[in-house]
Amino acid sequence: MDLYPAVDIRGGGAVRLTQGDFDRETAYGDPVALARRFADAGAPWLHVVDLDAARHGTPFNRPTVLAIAAAVGIPVETGGGIRSENDVAELLDGV
Repeated sequence: MDLYPAVDIRGGGAVRLTQGDFDRETAYGDPVALARRFADAGAPWLHVVDLDAARHGTPFNRPTVLAIAAAVGIPVETGGGIRSENDVAELLDGV
């Protein structure tokens, strides 16, 4: 079994929503630093979600998603607000 640690991003910070409720979240600080800690701990992959983009459709946190992908040195799977071929191209070109 492979475990993919997740970094959910909202408002520029790493968060965890309680049961998917945007009104109940726990903050974990800098998402890039959190991603690095997961990678340094031996995670083979990382799952990253732009919660703002998933909710509103605008990729507010895309620069942070790309910064994580550049910083960790392991494969990154991402989601949230990817709704067009241009979104896909921007993510793939940004790595």
